[in-house]
Amino acid sequence: MWPGMRMIRRQLSSAVRGLVYEKHGEPAQVLRLQKLEVTSPADYEVAVKMLAAPINPSDINMIQGTYALLPQLPAVGGNEGVGVVAEVGHHVSSLRPGDWVIPVDAGLGTWRSEGVFSETALVRVPSDISIEIAATLSVNPCTAYRLLSDFETLRPGDSVIQNASNSGVGQAVIQIAASLGITTINIVRDRPELKSLVQRLHDLGADHVITEEQLRKPEMKDLFKTCPRPRLALNCVGGKSTTEMLRHLDYGGTMVTYGGMAKQPVTVPVSALIFKNIRLCGFWITQWKRDRQHIDREEITKMVRDLCDLIRRGRLVPPPCFHWPLEEFLQALRAAQTPFLSRKQILTMY
Repeated sequence: MWPGMRMIRRQLSSAVRGLVYEKHGEPAQVLRLQKLEVTSPADYEVAVKMLAAPINPSDINMIQGTYALLPQLPAVGGNEGVGVVAEVGHHVSSLRPGDWVIPVDAGLGTWRSEGVFSETALVRVPSDISIEIAATLSVNPCTAYRLLSDFETLRPGDSVIQNASNSGVGQAVIQIAASLGITTINIVRDRPELKSLVQRLHDLGADHVITEEQLRKPEMKDLFKTCPRPRLALNCVGGKSTTEMLRHLDYGGTMVTYGGMAKQPVTVPVSALIFKNIRLCGFWITQWKRDRQHIDREEITKMVRDLCDLIRRGRLVPPPCFHWPLEEFLQALRAAQTPFLSRKQILTMY
């Protein structure tokens, strides 16, 4: 069993539903909307009524069986979302009925109307932020926060370069960096309606938005006449995009890989390691949280507080979202896997 998750056994008076898969495969083929059974929470457990949960690439990969962590089957899909506490066990001290909560760990199975979880598997968020941003807070904004905090000491005026800049993490990086006075150089793939995407990223606070084709051109050097070379590169793509991005890192800079959308290896020129002293790192927010869930939980809660402060100040907004009732999950899955859609698909249970 996953930490924080119990298989649910006693039928409640109202129907509890969830998206269940009994084998790995394409989500549209293996997911079924089924009635679930729940128990009252035990001493250190919390009953949660889910409000909304997004569909992320990691959710798809987990169902396909290709993700680094796989739950015991049968399992409920979904790793992220927001819910409201309905009932708490006798020894629960950090949460109370009415609190909004989001997952700390992956694999809780958030695509459900209600669930019972360990108190330590959840963290409270304020209920005065929007459901959309609460539901999408625990993965992408947390990843962006850590990428900007943990690998280089960045100061106002410094610059960061990233690919997949229109992704959930990319948009959060743009906004958090802007709040810190850090310049962002944002790489996107060429696409239909590129102009509107560029404008949207600028509206979020992006300083420079360039395509992968422009990244390869000699004219890129002109950008650094007015902008310092980046100390930090954030890679979510792999392949040629990463190699080109490395060329523009400052001496002694760091490239952090947190995804591999191109499904191609990261190729690093020997010269970048020897003559530019480039440092290469990887990052996975799930492991970062697991390392701190029980021994340094304050670091997790501080991160969530800082992000919620940005949200309240209007400095961090969710990506464009489209809402789907839980029973329309097949349409939501199709939309989530459509290229260039640039909208987060959210399953709603309220």
